[in-house]
Amino acid sequence: MIKKILANLEKSNCLTDNTFLQAVSEVLTSLEPIVKSDSRYERFAILERLVTPDRIIQFKVQWVDDNNQVHINNGYRIQFNNSLGPYKGGLRFHPSVTASVLKFLAFEQIFKNSLTGLPIGGAKGGSDFDPKGKSDFEIMRFCRAFMRELYPYIGARVDVPAGDIGVGSREIGYLFGEYKRITHQYDGILSGKPYAFGGSLMRPQATGYGVVYFAREMLAQELQESLEGKICTVSGAGNVAIHTIEKLQQLGAIVVTCSDSDGAIYDPRGIDLHQVRELKEGGRRLSLAEYARQIPGSIFTPKSEYLKEAHAVWQIPCFAAFPCATQNELTLTDAQKLVENGCVAVVEGANMPTTPEAIELFQREGVLFSPGKASNAGGVAVSEFEMSQNASMEKWDFDKVDRKLNELMCQIYKRVALTAKEYGVERNFVDGANIAAFKRVAEAMILEGA
Repeated sequence: MIKKILANLEKSNCLTDNTFLQAVSEVLTSLEPIVKSDSRYERFAILERLVTPDRIIQFKVQWVDDNNQVHINNGYRIQFNNSLGPYKGGLRFHPSVTASVLKFLAFEQIFKNSLTGLPIGGAKGGSDFDPKGKSDFEIMRFCRAFMRELYPYIGARVDVPAGDIGVGSREIGYLFGEYKRITHQYDGILSGKPYAFGGSLMRPQATGYGVVYFAREMLAQELQESLEGKICTVSGAGNVAIHTIEKLQQLGAIVVTCSDSDGAIYDPRGIDLHQVRELKEGGRRLSLAEYARQIPGSIFTPKSEYLKEAHAVWQIPCFAAFPCATQNELTLTDAQKLVENGCVAVVEGANMPTTPEAIELFQREGVLFSPGKASNAGGVAVSEFEMSQNASMEKWDFDKVDRKLNELMCQIYKRVALTAKEYGVERNFVDGANIAAFKRVAEAMILEGA
């Protein structure tokens, strides 16, 4: 059945690319034992329904720059599955955005959201608009034009987008302002809003902190180990990577790497997070090469100096590795080096950053491996906390949000670990996450009928 579904997707869907097929293949392979054990899944065509989006919305975004030049971008919203609750997933503004990329991300979002145990479905959206180099007014005009096309398809009980790459609180604020102008309604239709009008405390930190909370619980339960004093490697220098580094350092870990599109930094004394923030936040977006020029003893390796299948970050000996940059960044070659250097855990912060061959090696060699759908679910969890605060017109303090996030990440670990053990694949957190998430979504789909 699974081979047939994959073959049909590859043959008939013009929006399907290798990334989406990779995600679907990983999930369906994990689900094979459970699907065979319950005839309802075949009778209700659950797998076929699950890999097909409810709808793909595409629209033209027409906006004007500061020189009164008209520009056209593509806008998208892929509403994949709302069996558990309103569609929920980020908006991404980046030149790499296509319907195919968003389809992969929206499919993964179904499972990530299911694992939280919260009442939210899966979706993703965005545009091939590039905020880099644009003025605040140009970004504002683009966001307004984007929302004018998107607003008929979203709502507090319909679809609640959030931020993602290229969409922070500034962009969410502009989008929300335009929604209010159009509808005259003050609804919680976006999460990641500025705190001044409905945003939740700790939303920027949520994904990175959640990754570390998951890792801490996994290491404590599986190996009776802590992160204190341990060497850790992190890839990326965006929001998720920065807050992963921040929380690791708060727990006493020594983070020695980070990276960007130009290359990778190795600082054996520990990454100076203040310096990284100076380079990457506040609209500057300078290369990490500048870090090496300013911090004596650190080493910058340009991207041009390492092979496509090997990443400088993963060549450094470490206790735990945290890929937080982009999909398929950690290859089999990288995995072999991590295993050789004694890495005991790999915890994904990005969406599907580890190739299937690398995952297989980690599992074969006994390296604890957590898929992003489990370990990076903290962002969407705090987004749902924001939805709850908006619905009740409440404001939670930082400590309450942080406590609830930590509790939820521990619950996700427990849910994944127990499911893996129940199905005879103990410590296989990929299968555990896929099966646990699928069971919850599939049961809801069956109960609501065909």
